[in-house]
Amino acid sequence: MADYLMRDDAPFSAEEWARVDELVVSTARNLLVGRRFISLTGPLGAGTEVVPIDTISVTPACLHNEAGCNCASGECDVIEVSTRRFVPVPMIHKDFRLEWRHVAAGRQGGMPLELGPAAAAAAACARAEDQLIFQDLLNAEGSHSVELGDWDEPGAAFAAVVGAIETLVANGSFGPFAVVLSPALYAKTQRVSRGMGRLESKLIDDVAKGGMHRSPVLTGNQGMVVAQGAHNLDIAVAQDLVTAYLGPEGLDHMFRVMESLVLRIKRPGAIAVFK
Repeated sequence: MADYLMRDDAPFSAEEWARVDELVVSTARNLLVGRRFISLTGPLGAGTEVVPIDTISVTPACLHNEAGCNCASGECDVIEVSTRRFVPVPMIHKDFRLEWRHVAAGRQGGMPLELGPAAAAAAACARAEDQLIFQDLLNAEGSHSVELGDWDEPGAAFAAVVGAIETLVANGSFGPFAVVLSPALYAKTQRVSRGMGRLESKLIDDVAKGGMHRSPVLTGNQGMVVAQGAHNLDIAVAQDLVTAYLGPEGLDHMFRVMESLVLRIKRPGAIAVFK
């Protein structure tokens, strides 16, 4: 592990550190939603403070026939990076404390080390990561706003998702598509569609091969459909989730669960947000 984590200074054996790492990673993996449908780039290194975001301009392909070129300008255009900007990579962290008596109990009586605070810190970081990602997705400039409709009506959820996919396809995006819903909207897909004999969620799975996901950081009627692929968006990870030792505080020991990453939206037109 990197020296800046100061793990060698902690009162942990290699086996205990392995338990901490497994618990932190598994806790976060069970909770994180953004990473389930967005490509990852990295880790780029803990010292990475800024990363580039390229916005790609997309135009239709040229058709040449006996009438000439069908391009609007009469000349063939190209797909290119229209803008490049550099954005800071924010850090997410949560500190936790292990009491000296709990550590001593593991040494003296053979009791396993109580790592509940580490799991709670990992859960807090996972929620903060998804809040960061979904806030950017919901407010992406250039994304599509699509009609939500009344999901209390049977079949409305499936129709809304199909409509969002049609909007994305009409504007040059292609699958697989992922659907992300608030818990309230997700619950409304768990009923049998009228005349179909299947849950609406299963019908949605048929058209959204990237899966249907539920995120607790989305509230009310918030939801979206996203065209997957790193060419559309990715998560640039500088430092992936890791636990560092901060040092003693009195007789107790302080630790930090931390990560640094940023969502890069390269084609905002690959996002359809329900309104």
